[in-house]
Amino acid sequence: MDPLSDVLSLSKLQSYMSGGFDAGGEWAIAFGKHDGIKFYACVRGACWLSVHGVPDAVYVVAGDCILLPRGRPFRIGTDLRRKPIDLTAATPIANGGVRRINGGGDFFSVGGGFTLTGAHAHVLLEILPPIVHLKEASDKAVLHWCVERMRDELRHPQPGGALIAQQLATTMLIHALRLHLADASKSGVGWLYALADARMATAITAIHEDPAQRWSLQSLAERAGMSRTSFAVRFKETVGESPMGYLTRWRMLLAGDRLATTDDSIAVLASALGYESESAFSTAFKREMGCSPRQYARDGARAHKAVE
Repeated sequence: MDPLSDVLSLSKLQSYMSGGFDAGGEWAIAFGKHDGIKFYACVRGACWLSVHGVPDAVYVVAGDCILLPRGRPFRIGTDLRRKPIDLTAATPIANGGVRRINGGGDFFSVGGGFTLTGAHAHVLLEILPPIVHLKEASDKAVLHWCVERMRDELRHPQPGGALIAQQLATTMLIHALRLHLADASKSGVGWLYALADARMATAITAIHEDPAQRWSLQSLAERAGMSRTSFAVRFKETVGESPMGYLTRWRMLLAGDRLATTDDSIAVLASALGYESESAFSTAFKREMGCSPRQYARDGARAHKAVE
């Protein structure tokens, strides 16, 4: 798999909610803290979005898509100065349903909520801003198709519709991440942003494809078609850590997942991830993960099961 698919797979991306709301007239809604990621696509009308800790509100119009990856409280509405409706205290609706406010008719959006149940979900979330706002019309054909299909599923329920809506929401999330990366104005530091740089993407992909390979700074630089020095500097600038640091961290994330979900021995993991001895592997694991592999296998497995 490619690096983004690898991380999404390791993070155990699961859709737990999809639905929509249809509002009319003047309105405002308050949402509390949430787990995972929330995603909204505005199908009709417009509204303001304000996220806790972000100074400026964002104006959202039909066709825009919003990703909220940090779990912060937020408000949306035609006028954020109005006393908001607290939906967390309102009567819940069924998954896939549509909530109507003031009779609906003026504003309609569909969206989904996602939890990342893997122990290392922060790998994806930590590099995203509090608001990912996708508003350019170009290159959104697939995203818009998903929005229209989800709207049909919500408005005209049919057998299997909940599963279709769930899969559409997941597809929308992945495409939103792709489009966010493709927007040159959304530059940042982190492995996800580095994938937009062809040379860095080549090196990161090589690490993901064969984490057990005895990679060196020289061999990764050669994959990227750069000198050792230029590669090391560029990698640190875009990813935020050294190539060898990234390699070690990815290996340990893989090890943590396998320790929590399989019965593989430490010796097997050490060999599978390119370490010549259990001792070398255990030392690297403890330095990166904060505990020994055996402790992680004991405690991490219980934590992993608790969030499933």
